[in-house]
Amino acid sequence: MSITKDEKLELIKKFGENEQDTGKTEVQIAILTTRINQLTSHFSVHSKDHASRRGLLKMVGKRRRLLKYLAKIDILRYREILKELNIRK
Repeated sequence: MSITKDEKLELIKKFGENEQDTGKTEVQIAILTTRINQLTSHFSVHSKDHASRRGLLKMVGKRRRLLKYLAKIDILRYREILKELNIRK
């Protein structure tokens, strides 16, 4: 259910400046999006898993706040990350 180390490293390399750049806003948004997508597919099988649903809602809120921050700081990077991750806004 969680993201593997290799998947996380691949996302960090793709969206960060180097493989240790985990604090960049784009990297955090990409990791959260991957975890959200995995949990969404989890709920098609386990519809009564309310504890995980609460975690999903917290992740969605955190991603929304990060996207809002990125839009305020740099609108071009914001639009680019929305396009790359297929997040509808």
